[in-house]
Amino acid sequence: MRNAARPSMIPVWISAIRPKTLGASLCPVLVGATLARVDGVFKWQPVLVALAGALLLQIASNLANDLFDGLRGTDGSTRVGPQRAVGSGLVTPRAMVSALGLTVVLAALPAAWLAVYASPVFLAIGMLGAMCAVGYTAPPLSLAYRGLGDVFVFLFFGPIAVAGTRAACDGAWTTPALVCGCATGAIGVCLLATNNLRDEAGDRASGKRTIVVRFGARFVRRLISLCVNVAIAVPIIAAIVFGLPKGIMIASIVAALLGGAASRRRSIVGGEAFGLRLALFGLLLYTYGIAFAAGSYLDWGVG
Repeated sequence: MRNAARPSMIPVWISAIRPKTLGASLCPVLVGATLARVDGVFKWQPVLVALAGALLLQIASNLANDLFDGLRGTDGSTRVGPQRAVGSGLVTPRAMVSALGLTVVLAALPAAWLAVYASPVFLAIGMLGAMCAVGYTAPPLSLAYRGLGDVFVFLFFGPIAVAGTRAACDGAWTTPALVCGCATGAIGVCLLATNNLRDEAGDRASGKRTIVVRFGARFVRRLISLCVNVAIAVPIIAAIVFGLPKGIMIASIVAALLGGAASRRRSIVGGEAFGLRLALFGLLLYTYGIAFAAGSYLDWGVG
């Protein structure tokens, strides 16, 4: 009998990039760009460069995750979620190292451009971001294996990404941008924590001490609920305290609907149920930023 044909490598590489998670980069850039527009300093070029940098760093993190989890045996045959490129043997570690290296080099270009255009601080952010993106799973940092992955996601896809996008336009790091970044970072944590809940058994067996392994599923479910509430509250607080357009509170409604639906499904078990929760939080990342941006054009005259 002939061996089963190998799958096309294009979908394998697309899966390794994990496009469903890339809303974690788009969402904070949309929020930061919106704040720049409200402040009257918005410029397309630095915002698009910031988006390119954020996407490339996230893709680098996803490729590094695939590579080092595969090498450690974390993504073995007992994995509950989607098949991984290196762990399944469809991509060699050498090929993944090459793809990761190329992505990191490309990610350096937006950081260098923003360092010249806006502020040298972007060079430091780019270097630190690249180090943490690769070190998310790569030794010696291995942030995910120490239960620190959630901290990285919150900071780099939250306050740093939102305030950084805002600062890319005129170099100013503002308090409203840092506060609004807490919302996008919190949603990113929801996605990661739900993923870690799904992978708890495999992570525990392989020594990957995520927050679920370290503190238990009950703690993480409460963390997810807290993060959903943060995403709901931040636009309301920003509108009242900082005088931003009241329409941004549409994002709070989106967070309440999608985040609430994902959080309420905790009684259902199995990979399919976790897939649905991850899909809801992934959708929230995309729609939250869009709702925030669209809502900023509205002002209901409240208060």
